[in-house]
Amino acid sequence: MLFNSEHFLIFFPIVVVFFFLLKKVKHRNLLLLLVSWYFYAAWKPEYIILLLSSTLIDYFVALKLEKTTKFNRRKQLVWTSIFVNLLILFGFKYFHFFDKNAYRFFGYHLFRGEGFENILLPVGISFYTFQTISYTIDVYKKRIKAEHNFVKFALFVSFFPQLVAGPIERAENLLPQFNKLTEINYKRISDGLKLITWGFFQKIVIADSIGYLVDAVYGNPGAYFGLDIWLITFFFAIQIYGDFSGYTDIARGTAKVLGYNLRINFNLPYFANSFSDFWKRWHISLSSWFRDYIYFQLGGNRTKTKIRFIINIMLVFVLSGFWHGASWNFLIWGALHGIFYLSEKLIPFTIFNLEKKHHKFIKIIFVFVLVNFAWIFFRAESVKIAYIMLVNSFNFMQTSLNFNHSLLFKNFVFIALLFIVNLIERKKDIISYVSEKPLFVRWGIYYFTILMLILFGNYGIHEFIYFRF
Repeated sequence: MLFNSEHFLIFFPIVVVFFFLLKKVKHRNLLLLLVSWYFYAAWKPEYIILLLSSTLIDYFVALKLEKTTKFNRRKQLVWTSIFVNLLILFGFKYFHFFDKNAYRFFGYHLFRGEGFENILLPVGISFYTFQTISYTIDVYKKRIKAEHNFVKFALFVSFFPQLVAGPIERAENLLPQFNKLTEINYKRISDGLKLITWGFFQKIVIADSIGYLVDAVYGNPGAYFGLDIWLITFFFAIQIYGDFSGYTDIARGTAKVLGYNLRINFNLPYFANSFSDFWKRWHISLSSWFRDYIYFQLGGNRTKTKIRFIINIMLVFVLSGFWHGASWNFLIWGALHGIFYLSEKLIPFTIFNLEKKHHKFIKIIFVFVLVNFAWIFFRAESVKIAYIMLVNSFNFMQTSLNFNHSLLFKNFVFIALLFIVNLIERKKDIISYVSEKPLFVRWGIYYFTILMLILFGNYGIHEFIYFRF
């Protein structure tokens, strides 16, 4: 089920009403679990089997881990969880990639069966797989205790606001919240609805409007040159931020209405003044997952040699790219960010060593430009298309800027509004900032936002970009 669908606009109010009519935690948890499964099954019912498989495997593995003291047995259990979950993920997301490349480079297929290329990628599989793996590892490391209540654990894996595109939650944050009986609270519900509204604004007003131009150029890469490509790549940077940040705000707002707090997934990433800063601000739940469960396990900052540090960093970034999609362009995107990060850390006398106050602005621009450069590989459907875009991007003589001028102007206005909000959020959360304003200012902003949604919202069904991952 998509947030930006009529289905959800009917589904969510009904869930809220029945949720608050129930007065026991166990009944509310059961309701949320059932509606979460329905939320997922509304897309493709048979794929809920995969969600249930991951849930059951890690529920019982964690219980066994809690009872077992033998080191080797505990290791076998945690690796069973990791292996089975990653095997499911591999089968549905990565098998076709490896099969295609095995045939391309070695002349044979991994499997002689047909139709693998037509298997749909289960929506949200990368998100809930990482979430449930982190739970098992945390139980293995004795950071948390195993959850004995199956309904609560299944709800942790399946909680519908963040099920299909994050944020990737940790058990220590979300599971304890399912023990609390939340009451109806006007401020909390009001803040949640404002967050949802702002999320929809980012998605259907900003991201989807920009998407028309981005799709036109990347769908016909040979027809655009020079500034055309750099302008549209800049637009894509705004589109993917508005789309994914919008989803996260809708997810957080939806959870907040029900009384739950999801972690912040974005913190003004395009104001980052270094690449390490960027990855502390962009898709925070994923970058912190790779840091905690991959990078630290490889030795983290304790590595004794520079070459080992380089290998570890590149491995993490390439895996991060591969997490996003089973194609070479995502691997290159991840590798580019690894190179950017290592250049910042290892090369002396770079722009990042400048300390004067005005240098911060230069650093922000520098990081943003290189992030945009990498976005070309992220957005392109293949390495071939990315190559064409890159070659053409330096042909400034054929720049035409032959776009719909009214749409172009409208998008720049939307981007300016987003930039103003981001500037405010450098000092204070936008919801709190607006809530503190005088009554007529506050409601003026609310009415203006709703009017913009009505007049400029794109109400055709445009799925969220990160649903593909």
